Amino acid sequence: MPLVLLVALPFIASALAAFLPSNARNRESTLAGLVALICAVQVAWLFPRLTGGNVIRERIEWLPSLGLDLTLRMDGFAWLFCMLILGIGALVVLYARYYMSASDPVPRFFSFFLAFMGAMMGVVLSGNLVQMVLFWELTSLFSFLLIGYWHHRRDARRGARMALT
Repeated sequence: MPLVLLVALPFIASALAAFLPSNARNRESTLAGLVALICAVQVAWLFPRLTGGNVIRERIEWLPSLGLDLTLRMDGFAWLFCMLILGIGALVVLYARYYMSASDPVPRFFSFFLAFMGAMMGVVLSGNLVQMVLFWELTSLFSFLLIGYWHHRRDARRGARMALT
């Protein structure tokens, strides 16, 4: 179950962040930072199980009639990328906490960022091609939303459109 939590926790926190009041910048950044740190600790905790070339696999039936299962797997390479995603994510949260002005809609940013982090974790931990494509598309969508965060600026809108093409 730990791999499912690694993917699900950022998405759950993203939904929570979206409903926090717009002046809750400390709560937003604390929530996002805690999610990144909790997931990083969980990934670090899994490292001993990966030594010697072992692979951790989790499988949950999704659409059995179509032969599709939610399959997550972690090997040493996926472990490294998970730590990179979560470590850089924690640093981005720390930077964004002090970079955003009081007039910025901070909950929207952290909601998009947490969902982006969850999608990246999904790409890295995907156990089949269908899942990987699904999470890759989610990564593209949340990249678009993050790049276009300041949608009132023309260059942000143009950059967001470029991210989709």
